[in-house]
Amino acid sequence: MLTAVTNIPYPSWLNPADNTWQLVAATLVGLMSLPGIAVLYGGLVRKKWIVNTMFMTFMAFSITLVVWMLWGYNLAFGPASHFGATGSFWSNFIGHFTPLATSGSEQGQAVSGANTLIPFHFPTATLAYFQFVFAAITPILFLGALVGRLKFKAWLLIVPLWITLVYCVDAKLLWGGGFFAIKGAVDYSGGYVIHLSAGVAAFVGAAILGPRRWQDKENAFPSNLMMVAVGAGILWLGWNGFNGGDPFYAGADAAAAVLNTNVATAVGLITWVVWDMVASKQKKPTFLGAINGMICGLVAITPSAGWVNGAGAIYVGLIASTVVWFAWNFLSKCRPFSKVDDALGVVYTHGFAGLTGGLLVGIFADPGMVEYGIKGAHYKGAGSFFVDGWFYGHSFHQLWEQFIAALWIIGWTAFGTAIIFFFVKLVLGGLREDDATLAVGDLAIHDEEAFPEPTFGEPVDSPSHLHSDNV
Repeated sequence: MLTAVTNIPYPSWLNPADNTWQLVAATLVGLMSLPGIAVLYGGLVRKKWIVNTMFMTFMAFSITLVVWMLWGYNLAFGPASHFGATGSFWSNFIGHFTPLATSGSEQGQAVSGANTLIPFHFPTATLAYFQFVFAAITPILFLGALVGRLKFKAWLLIVPLWITLVYCVDAKLLWGGGFFAIKGAVDYSGGYVIHLSAGVAAFVGAAILGPRRWQDKENAFPSNLMMVAVGAGILWLGWNGFNGGDPFYAGADAAAAVLNTNVATAVGLITWVVWDMVASKQKKPTFLGAINGMICGLVAITPSAGWVNGAGAIYVGLIASTVVWFAWNFLSKCRPFSKVDDALGVVYTHGFAGLTGGLLVGIFADPGMVEYGIKGAHYKGAGSFFVDGWFYGHSFHQLWEQFIAALWIIGWTAFGTAIIFFFVKLVLGGLREDDATLAVGDLAIHDEEAFPEPTFGEPVDSPSHLHSDNV
């Protein structure tokens, strides 16, 4: 009886509240991809591309997890390879190609290059899964620019190469204790590492891939706005885990990040709808416009969710949604944007919104918003962490660091994406499906369709479709 009372089911360093919240947050982020983006993108594309689009989101999620376990996690968050002198750019450029393959690597206390001022209160398995769902959603996001013409086989090669060569490097440099993290650039939950990177990859990938068939481009009507609504709703509420999980502790800043995320999103949605009503050609509010505004708010608040106060969150949503609305409606008509067929506008809602939000950290970050610990004489820890923007600190230093980090993300992502796409094009003899396949879509590629006409779900050209009983 005494043994049962005194035994503790977890080690002394593990805080069950922190561990539970981190796993819940990770699950919320995972739901943003599956089924969130799967049904969001599925509803936005033409009917004949629904299966292909959803299928590729599931494949990207699965491939990324395998890559993450085998080498991705330790490349981005493990010990640095030290290719250069300590403190130099190359010193913390990338980690090691080592797997999470032992009991200790999963159940031991989480320690990484992204370690905070306070030790992590959960095992490595928790941190690895949390970081995985962030990695997985990034290629799924830029898939939106490529739908309607990309070879399925090409996607199976692009995802692991892109995660390894682009995502892991960006994550290491900004989140894994790399050069930009050391210099002082910050990215609360991925405005740069995920969204700016996804926007750049979308633009570069679409430019190399080429446009959709003109018939598909001219008739690019959403297949199902109900699916869009469901996917968008999952995306919005799933973002509570996206930003709320990034303090890595179930504390006050996690709550503030969740509230700020929702405020910025609401403002972003309202702002886009107002611009549609007063400045668009039709001067009508649209549901798809509202979804664009929602995404702009979500993306833009991501780099600063726990570092701005409520007023800052409102400004972020307002400014980012306005910037992207004008880019979507006017910049899209100028070169080079007018020459690139970004099918779902990823470069705008993620690239421009992520860049805007990342720079606004340097303006609106409030030093009173403390991420770890509390300020004051009674705090016994290693010290608190906060970010000081121009509005409060009257210095452009943080804005400069944000600007330099953004230049790297844009440059490296564009270069890495181009290399990967040209390599896959060479290996497969092309990135696009042939015209006959593109004319048919899902049925030609997968022998499946989202809404089959036959009663029993057979393809429309199957013998049973012609049977007299199948009316």
